[in-house]
Amino acid sequence: MVVNNSCQALLCRIQQVEFVALELNLYLNTHPCDQRAIEKFNRAYQELCELKNQYEQQCGPLMNFGFGMNKGNTWLWAQQPWPWEM
Repeated sequence: MVVNNSCQALLCRIQQVEFVALELNLYLNTHPCDQRAIEKFNRAYQELCELKNQYEQQCGPLMNFGFGMNKGNTWLWAQQPWPWEM
């Protein structure tokens, strides 16, 4: 499968938003009542879900299990470039 620039850009944005969500998650472990952080986490989580959905529709699966169905008659996961190939 050929990797195009829009798929690379989406994957980069997913990684950025995942980092933000993870950092907020860790912060909230020690500051569970910080409403601003909770709101930021919820926004990051929502954006991350939307980005992952968009990536899987346009570029193929991000993971080989757990989040999406395989579309078509070919196992798409095996045809994707590995992250280090992008």
